[in-house]
Amino acid sequence: MYTPEMLESIKKVEATREARMGAELRRMTADEKEKLLNEFHPDYKQEGFTTLKIGPNKGDKAPVELADILQARSWVEKLNIDLGIVDYDVDVLVIGGGGSGASAAIEAHENGANVMLVTKLRMGDANTMMAEGGIQAADKSNDSPMTHYLDAYGGGHFKAQPDLLRKLVMDGPIAIKWLEKFGVLFDKEKDGTMITTHGGGTSRKRMHAAADYSGAEIMRVLRDEVFNRKIPLVDFTAALELLLDDEGNAAGAILENMETGEHFVARAKAVIIATGGAGRMHYQGFPTSNHYGATADGLVLGYRAGAKLLYQYTLQYHPTGVAYPPQIFGALVTEKVRSVGALLVNVDGEAFMHPLETRDVSAASVIRECGVRGKGVATPSGGRGVWLDSPIIEMIHGPGTIEKRIPGMMRMFGKYDIDIRRVPMLIYPTLHYQNGGLQITVDGRTTNVKNLYVAGEAVGGIHGENRLMGNSLLDIIVFGRNAGLNASKAVEGADKPKGLNIEHVRRFMKEAEDAGIKADAVSPKLFPAYARVGR
Repeated sequence: MYTPEMLESIKKVEATREARMGAELRRMTADEKEKLLNEFHPDYKQEGFTTLKIGPNKGDKAPVELADILQARSWVEKLNIDLGIVDYDVDVLVIGGGGSGASAAIEAHENGANVMLVTKLRMGDANTMMAEGGIQAADKSNDSPMTHYLDAYGGGHFKAQPDLLRKLVMDGPIAIKWLEKFGVLFDKEKDGTMITTHGGGTSRKRMHAAADYSGAEIMRVLRDEVFNRKIPLVDFTAALELLLDDEGNAAGAILENMETGEHFVARAKAVIIATGGAGRMHYQGFPTSNHYGATADGLVLGYRAGAKLLYQYTLQYHPTGVAYPPQIFGALVTEKVRSVGALLVNVDGEAFMHPLETRDVSAASVIRECGVRGKGVATPSGGRGVWLDSPIIEMIHGPGTIEKRIPGMMRMFGKYDIDIRRVPMLIYPTLHYQNGGLQITVDGRTTNVKNLYVAGEAVGGIHGENRLMGNSLLDIIVFGRNAGLNASKAVEGADKPKGLNIEHVRRFMKEAEDAGIKADAVSPKLFPAYARVGR
């Protein structure tokens, strides 16, 4: 499948492989990292950002594409919906059918709440399903939540909200036990001991995995638990706008069936936004590893209702997305490939960086290698990439390691006649994770809209300005459960919301008009521009 030029480069990779096995690769100093990020990481490119003109974050920086949909027109402006006719009436409405939404729904149900889950695709169509490498938790004798905290705090450039990060690491071991209780099949030694590995930026081996299908395995059991509990699920249905009550509290949502175009009113005493990420916004033209529906819906819904954003200017570009073949361009190559020994190697067969630097540093290094250093491998489409030298894994650990530890990667490339046991993978950074999101308190509630909770990738502040591998699967469990529990407790015994309205949308649109914003776009975006749907 590789071109003749690629095969010539692979010969250099093979010629240097044995020497690289014994080489000690140096980690960068803090100053070197800062300089590298400033020069090459997309988050530092000023032309990719603009200033928000309206809303709770007026005056703050945001990606151009995000600002456009935050300040766009609303779908409900021209809809004639009688908000007095309630189609769904629940205690807790969960918007989003991924890992955080499922965790929230399960925990709310466990606490006795009448909970409903709504998702614009199918249950489980989410970034959770696409997560591969593992989930962090400090549950080994040589580790501790404090060490986990220090790793994550430093990896996030010391910008994580301390109380949120503390909850993440303290609840990590609890989350693993919770998942095991439901039947997650983590990798274990013959004696039952959890197999754990390093991730980029970790000082201990605390990555728990299920081969390289970790997210899919977690989503499997969470989805089954939602079904087993008979929690009402409304799928192929998007939330177009939040509803507030006459006191300005979150009180439900206006929904649209994506197949029929019908609109429904859902009333709820509390709402949990669990809508995931924004990769399908393709910030700065990058490919993405995200699922089809990752278009920042929750950020739009929360922002127009008055919820504040935090760190909305920072995204994670995973250093190892597929650069070739084109059929899987942008797909994720899990960090686990590097954690078990693969090295990043340029066109000349040189290992140009330590394989387990943090993701932002690794991504910037690859961009630099393919750019100003001119050491990238050319693709037929005019792009560039570097090699992720996977055959070295079996030289280190022995034959069969790749099929056992990263079978998903072997099968993904195998479909295109690329055997990663014998030849390396060509990679380039791919838009992977939304570091920023809606600001919450430690109980999961937005800081300035009562009864509105957020969980998962739609939250800002847990990871700071960069996330370490394995902490996203952890946060969807910890903060999904957290939101579900606290939302259900907050509304226990409360009266049904009164005076459902969308006055906040009208005020937001008036603010846009007064600011001179003449938007043609309508949001939430719901699907990427190339989607084959009515939208």
